[in-house]
Amino acid sequence: MINYLEADDVRRDVHVIVDKLGMEHIDKENVFCFRSIGSRSRRTIARCWALPRVWQQALGRRAGYVIEVISERYDRLSRENQQKVLIHELLHIPKAFGGGMKGHGYVSRKRVEVMFSLLKE
Repeated sequence: MINYLEADDVRRDVHVIVDKLGMEHIDKENVFCFRSIGSRSRRTIARCWALPRVWQQALGRRAGYVIEVISERYDRLSRENQQKVLIHELLHIPKAFGGGMKGHGYVSRKRVEVMFSLLKE
């Protein structure tokens, strides 16, 4: 069974990354961060989840996103690699911040590396 815990450390890192990289389209207050423990996934380090528009309407909520880091893999990474993982997940959030997701055609290793180098400046 998977357990989910709020991840304040990840939230703080996400806020720093969003601010430093000028990702103004991301509403930080509607990005929620969780650490999962007990996932059986094999290669996944983190996931980005969106609240689709139909659920937004049904629940009377604005768009929101969850960044889930899988503790068994994410916590073992170096600080730099953790930041790259978070950049990767944030790149899935489209400019409209409407509940959709950008695919891996857009979210590439090269784009993550470029964004990471900007973060380090």
